[in-house]
Order: sequence, then structure tokens, then C-alpha cells
Amino acid sequence: MQRVHIGLGSNLDSPQQQLRDALQALSGLPDTLLIQASAFYTSDSLLPGQPRYTNAVAALDTALAPLALLDALQGIENSQGRERNERWGPRTLDLDIITYADLVIDEPRLKVPHYHLHARAFVLYPLAELVAEDHRLADGRCLRDLLAACPFVGLERM
Repeated sequence: MQRVHIGLGSNLDSPQQQLRDALQALSGLPDTLLIQASAFYTSDSLLPGQPRYTNAVAALDTALAPLALLDALQGIENSQGRERNERWGPRTLDLDIITYADLVIDEPRLKVPHYHLHARAFVLYPLAELVAEDHRLADGRCLRDLLAACPFVGLERM
């Protein structure tokens, strides 16, 4: 089993319920245990004019290989009405692999640690609830340094 962290986000169709449903679905993945979830946070969208997002991070232990996990996450997104019409557009559910054990993954379909992690307070602060601040990502970056460079601005802990 490998420890992974999954970012959850939604800004359509009852976002808090979407995240609760997603956590339930994550707990039902084969060969996977849901270990813990952060609090929910709200934040402004990356693009103007969209509803605010609700975000969280979940810690899982899984025996699924990285791309199999990605496929399973996309299956959950699809089952919750995810439509892929616009990059960074509004969505019922977004599930991203933030970390996968101590692996650095650079595949066409998957980049881990997540490639925009350093700029996303709505991922960093929930992640910090689940790991120590001196936690080092697989690429060597320290969570404490990432938090210091990405202030808690525009976030609201629910």
C-alpha cells in the first residue's frame, strides 16, 4: 500500500455534497483505504466570473498503480456529472493526485507531485492538515517553504 494525497474540488451542484459523495466513493475504491480528510475550504475560482470552489485533500493508502488510480478518480468524477468542456472551467467535481508515495511521475496523463501545487493555497493548506509542515515532497520541496510562499489569502476554512 502506498500513501497518496488527493485534491478534491467542486463549484457546481452543491459543492459540499459533491465532496462528501466523492469521499464516500474514494472509500469504496478497490485495494484502497481512506485514511483521513482535511476540513473543507472555500476559495475564489482561478478564472473570474465562476462560483466559489469548495476544496479539501484526502489521504489514501492504495495498492492501485498511479494510472489505475487516475482512471478510478476520473470514473468518480464522471459518475458525479463531470463535464470536460473548458480548462479550469466550473465543475461538479475535480479529483487530482497531489502526491503518490515518494514517486515523481512525469507521464503525459499524470504529473506528480501536482505541477501547480506551489501556487494553490486551496491545496497546500488542506494538505498541511494531513502531513507535518517539514514533510518533503518526492521532488524535494518542503511543505513549510511552499506554505510560506503561498499565503492563506482568499481561503475560508469551513
